[in-house]
Amino acid sequence: MARVKTSEKDVYSVILPTFNERQNLPIITWLLNRTFTEQNLDWELVIVDDGSPDGTQDVAKQLVKVYAPHVQLRPRTGKLGLGTAYVHGLQFAKGNYVIIMDADFSHHPKFIPQMIAKQLAGNYDIVTGTRYAGDGGVYGWDLKRKLTSRGANIIADTVLRPGVSDLTGSFRLYKRSVLEKLFESTEARGFTMQMALAVTAKAKGLSIGEVPISFVDRVYGDSKLGGEEIVEYAKGVLQLWWTT
Repeated sequence: MARVKTSEKDVYSVILPTFNERQNLPIITWLLNRTFTEQNLDWELVIVDDGSPDGTQDVAKQLVKVYAPHVQLRPRTGKLGLGTAYVHGLQFAKGNYVIIMDADFSHHPKFIPQMIAKQLAGNYDIVTGTRYAGDGGVYGWDLKRKLTSRGANIIADTVLRPGVSDLTGSFRLYKRSVLEKLFESTEARGFTMQMALAVTAKAKGLSIGEVPISFVDRVYGDSKLGGEEIVEYAKGVLQLWWTT
C-alpha cells in the first residue's frame, strides 16, 4: 500500500488495554512498529494493563525499552473494565489522533493505514473498522458466535438507526478532541461503550467513516466475552433507545 500523506504535526496514539496478553503483546507491538515505520508516521503505543497475573507487565516494561520512545506502560491495580481503560490511557496519550484496538490479533495493524487514509480523505471525526460491510468478515468464530455478533448489530441498528454497520466493533480511529468530548457525554464504560460512542457521535452530528476489516479470533488466551456481557449489551441498547 502507498504511503499515507499526513501533516508532519500529526501523531497517532494507539491505546491498547491488556489483561493476560503476555504472548500476544510483543508481536502486536512489533506489527504496530512496522506499520507506522513503513508509513513514516509519528506514533506511540499506550499499554493499559489491568494487573495481569501472567506477567504481561514484565513483558511491557521490556517493550518500553526496546521501542523507546514509542511505547509507554500505564498500568492499573486491577481488572477495572475495557471502557475505563481507554479513558485512563487517553490521559497519557500525546497524539492528536487516537486509535483503539484489541491486543489479541483480532484487529490487525495492517488496516491502520487504510483507516488513516479514509479519515484524511473525508476529514471524518471517527473511522471505524467494520466486519459487516464491503469485503469485511469474521474468521475463526463458530456459527453461534457469528450469529450472536451479527444479531446484536442488527438489533442495535434497527432500534437506534445510527447508520453504522458494526456498532460493537472496537477497532477505531478518533480525532482526539472528538474522543475526549464523547467520553465526557457518554456514561457507558463496559461492553456497550463502543455502541454508545457511535450512537452519541451520530446524535451530535459527527461524521463516521468505515473501512472493511478481516476480524480473526484471538491466537492466544481466552475470549473475555461471556453471558454477562451479552445481557449488558441488550440492556445498553434499550437504555440508549430511551435516552436518544
